[in-house]
Amino acid sequence: MTSFLLKRIGQAVVVAWGAISLVFVIVRVVPGDPARLILGPDASADQVASVRADFGLDQPLWRQYLTHLADVLRGDFGESWRLGGSAMANTLDRYPATLTLAFLALLVTLFLGFPLGMLCARRAGGPLDSAISTSSLIGQALPSFWLGIVLILIFARQLEWLPSTAGSGLASAVLPSVTLALPFVGWLARLVRNSALEEGAKGYVRTARAKGTGEGVISYVHVGRNIAVPVVTVLGLLLGNFVANAVIVEVVFSWPGIGSLMVDAITNRDYAVVEAAIVTITITYILLNLVVDALYFALDPRLTPENA
Repeated sequence: MTSFLLKRIGQAVVVAWGAISLVFVIVRVVPGDPARLILGPDASADQVASVRADFGLDQPLWRQYLTHLADVLRGDFGESWRLGGSAMANTLDRYPATLTLAFLALLVTLFLGFPLGMLCARRAGGPLDSAISTSSLIGQALPSFWLGIVLILIFARQLEWLPSTAGSGLASAVLPSVTLALPFVGWLARLVRNSALEEGAKGYVRTARAKGTGEGVISYVHVGRNIAVPVVTVLGLLLGNFVANAVIVEVVFSWPGIGSLMVDAITNRDYAVVEAAIVTITITYILLNLVVDALYFALDPRLTPENA
């Protein structure tokens, strides 16, 4: 197991390096001069040149890249010209808000998707099963920004049950977390349903029924325990997906997380913050994958590094 995890960590380092390199190139080839944005349109050419020199933007791209890699290894992504202070510090200040939103979306997905999937497995081929299948396809096709706007119009504007923007209290997190979760509730339900049906055809389930064990106990104890590995795998990946997908949802709901910070930084060509935000999201996704890999072995003793 140790060698397996070390191999995964090596792969994660390569992925992180690739993400850092890709982000470095992309944010520097897009149109727009950060020095001009900092100083405004009335700045002289000498003033612009001075600011470019201060930020190292007058250096060849390869030299900027090597300098940037050395800084990143020290955890230094530079200073934010718009917000002031360390770009990573500004990003980490917003990180808890994004994680909170992602965890709430994960809870919504789990507490709706899992029981619905088990119910569909017990009534496979019935009306509920068909309805969940259809709604899961529709939900995955709906754009998050559109779904968020619709929820705001219904529950915030018309019914006035919930706030439409971020604020104090849990109520302000309901609409954005539901917006993130809804496209994946039906998807998780389908995964649970298919896994439960596959387990239900195995001998230990028939034996349990022959002993008179209730269907609820069979479904939610015996079968539920044995489908934990694929479900946990999906939930770990979904959490990383929620962190990444929160960008659009945070903008729609004015949620003070990394996503809205990154969009604002892109608009203002604040390169340091853009890179810090994207790399933070990327590393979060990588770490979650490593955690999922480790949980494989904890949940299923039959797994080995060769067959995982």
